[in-house]
Amino acid sequence: MLVRQIVSILALPCTVTVLVPWWIVRRVPIAFTTPGGLVDLLVLLAGAVCGVVGLSLFAWSLYHFWTQGRGTLAPWDPPRRFVVSGPYRFVRNPMISGVIFILAAEACVLRSWALTEWTAFFTLINAVYIPAIEEPMLRARFGDAYERYARAVRRFVPRLTPYRPEPAQA
Repeated sequence: MLVRQIVSILALPCTVTVLVPWWIVRRVPIAFTTPGGLVDLLVLLAGAVCGVVGLSLFAWSLYHFWTQGRGTLAPWDPPRRFVVSGPYRFVRNPMISGVIFILAAEACVLRSWALTEWTAFFTLINAVYIPAIEEPMLRARFGDAYERYARAVRRFVPRLTPYRPEPAQA
């Protein structure tokens, strides 16, 4: 199971958050400078906060996929059980949200428009992919339990209170 987790992490989030940004930065040079004023400092601090939030959300989500779902984040090796614990009680796609926060952190810390564009493009890809492809597969695999969950928990905007499925749904 550990090898499956490592392979899926290297194949997907590492590609999106490390390899693609590295490729972008090599093509669009970035000057590493200290913050030049209050706005630069605030952008840098916002990036640091986004990075902590993103990494925490991603790790928390991954932990629940592994321990509760008995699967990985990869579409070719998804969780075997329906996961409605941890961050999934608040938002349907916390792992993608975590990755988006990480990308935003990179764009802010490096103060790069090219990385900001990559963050927006990745967000758009998922805004189309998730409802068009991922959610129909989840409905087919988990049926009514997923339907009830999808009606109660929003795709990207978190709930203020945790979703509590009826015991038969979990």
